Amino acid sequence: MGWHFSLFFLSLFPGHLIQIPMPVPRLSFFALLVACPLLHGSLDSTVPIRVTLPEVADHPAIRYALERYPGIFELQSTGDEDRRHQVTISIDTRFSLELGEEGYRLRASGRRHVLEGTDPKGILYGLLDLAERWQTGGLEAALQERIFRPPVRVRAIKFNLPWMPYRPGDHLLLHDATCRDPAFWETFLDMMVDNRFNTLTLWSLHPFHLMVKSPSYPEANILPDSELAQWQQLWQRLFSLAEERGIETFLVNWNIFVPPGLARAHEVANWSEFESYLGEGTDSELVVDYTREMVTEVINTYPNLTGLGITLGERMGGMSPDQRRDWLDRTFLQGLREAERSIKFLYRAPLSANRGSGGSTSAANDRATREQIEFLEGVRFPVYVSFKYNWSHGHSSPKLFHVHGGELTDAYWNPEPEKHTILWTIRNEDFHVLRWGDPDYVRAHLRESFRSHTGGYILGSETYIPAADYISRPGEHAMGKYAFERQWLYYLVWGRLLYDPETPDDWFAIAMEDRFAGIDGDLLLQAWKTASKMPLRFASFYKGTHDATLYSEGHCRWEQMGGPVFLGVEQMLDRPVLDTDRYINIREWVESGEPEELLDKSPLACAEAFEKDALEVLRLVDQFRRLEDLPPGLQVELKDLECWAWYGRFSAGQIRGCVDLQRMRSSGKPEFGDRAATQLRDAGQLWAMLAREIRVHNHEFIPFFGGGPFSWGMFLDDVDRDFRAARLEARQMRENH
Repeated sequence: MGWHFSLFFLSLFPGHLIQIPMPVPRLSFFALLVACPLLHGSLDSTVPIRVTLPEVADHPAIRYALERYPGIFELQSTGDEDRRHQVTISIDTRFSLELGEEGYRLRASGRRHVLEGTDPKGILYGLLDLAERWQTGGLEAALQERIFRPPVRVRAIKFNLPWMPYRPGDHLLLHDATCRDPAFWETFLDMMVDNRFNTLTLWSLHPFHLMVKSPSYPEANILPDSELAQWQQLWQRLFSLAEERGIETFLVNWNIFVPPGLARAHEVANWSEFESYLGEGTDSELVVDYTREMVTEVINTYPNLTGLGITLGERMGGMSPDQRRDWLDRTFLQGLREAERSIKFLYRAPLSANRGSGGSTSAANDRATREQIEFLEGVRFPVYVSFKYNWSHGHSSPKLFHVHGGELTDAYWNPEPEKHTILWTIRNEDFHVLRWGDPDYVRAHLRESFRSHTGGYILGSETYIPAADYISRPGEHAMGKYAFERQWLYYLVWGRLLYDPETPDDWFAIAMEDRFAGIDGDLLLQAWKTASKMPLRFASFYKGTHDATLYSEGHCRWEQMGGPVFLGVEQMLDRPVLDTDRYINIREWVESGEPEELLDKSPLACAEAFEKDALEVLRLVDQFRRLEDLPPGLQVELKDLECWAWYGRFSAGQIRGCVDLQRMRSSGKPEFGDRAATQLRDAGQLWAMLAREIRVHNHEFIPFFGGGPFSWGMFLDDVDRDFRAARLEARQMRENH
């Protein structure tokens, strides 16, 4: 059965017929948009689009698109027979083979046009794209014939909740009030729609007792009825807001955890009271029964919740992979089978292939997990199987070198899966303060990672919640109310390129010009592309694994109770590289004799790239600094660009100093140590510049996920210590000789 309603374009010239070109093949929406006239405020851009919305097509996602642009779309009664420049919208499952999920087609049919889609979300995106074309190119651009089908099915954001959080601390708990405010979620979800993200994954160790009451275990119900009702109102509102915007919602947990009340009453899973997330698990049948019941209750209580996700870890230490899968079958999967409706399911690939919790992989475990997935019941296929792309540091190399635990076999996609699809989780534990946006990196990532078995991507952090802005200093330069508004370019670049990988740089340049009136968008985009390579290059050169091993923008690792640890000379000398196709470790390079044929992969080549990009960023920023009356928002972005440049120049100096220090140790020549000391002294001055400049618009001390607070200035003694140690070592070697 098809759904139909009509759009009417009211021309300023009655009877004027707009000429539409012949049907366009499957070209990129954004390539067409850039090719259209881009004169804002052109004559036909003042013509509103009148919409007739029959009751049969009155879907919340479609109404959201129409109401989002009140100056472009105007609802009219079904009795209005004015059919000039009519666009009839048709939703029909018969289009599914050609358009798939979320796809749409706009075609001419005599004097009218037809916007076709398989589902309401396809029409939602068609209307949003239509509105953008209207804004940038006017009516003629809006009516360009086109077919568009997003190639990436799942375009998701990972959002860790501050309630029973993973890696608890002030850096997460300070978001409590913001995340309880529906106004925040409305703004965040609008951002997701604007950037074409279509899935929100919400993560907590155990959120279920904040959502439903346990019929069988009243001791688990730690909330008074009145407070639970407030929580339920929040969840219902959140899931409803997402549904209205065509956004799917998933709850993802870790195992094995229970509410503190249940843990105390039965002395099981006592770690749940302290949110201690690593260690031995439990085979308690009470916990199994409670978990199964809660899964069913949550599914039945929240009809707008799209799916659930699971983690076979972190509190499953001591259990074999088969025991973990059996526990999953008796809890979550049994709860799914007993629910009143089927849901989608996100099966995070097991984090361990042995009895430990530290992370490991094996072909046998991969095959056994795939077998369980292919025989699931009570879920809507395909099942989403997710892996961390390059473990916790997805913003590193676009090539895959490892997942959580080690190397990944092809068992999940060879042979080609029929009942599951792969989601790559692109974690960001590497830049939370400095802004980032490099379309070239996202394009390179898609070329490397997107295959026929790829269902999509999940972007986000374990240690950072983009809710309350605790980073920005107050003042006119503050860019929005919430943390995610700081990283607008990050979401724009990833979201739009996942939606349409052919989105050209011109489109992003235009977005920058719209944000900062009167500037050269191409120039600003080039600055951001160049600056954004700094953390990517460092995380490719310095191999990070789990969360705590690397925080790129802070040039540190961290300890859960001990706080941040600067990555000084000794750590840099010995740490292996991640991207072995591009780089060689410092000690290995020197001790191998610095072969000329490997010069392009050498640490010195890496340092040279850092230096070159940093100087280019400073050159581009200087061009903007010469302009008069820079808007405050742009001043903030220019300062971030400068900070990335200082970071890059420091990294170049530190790497060069490390190379010379290793040369001294390998050759016994103290002159290399003298040069190393000079390099490290100069690098320390660059770090001091970074530490000073980064606090111009940001608080100096920031709550830190590794025990805080964190400040770039806290490492000034460390960089000075490296310089002095190199100088002393060279002096002692000279004296000994």
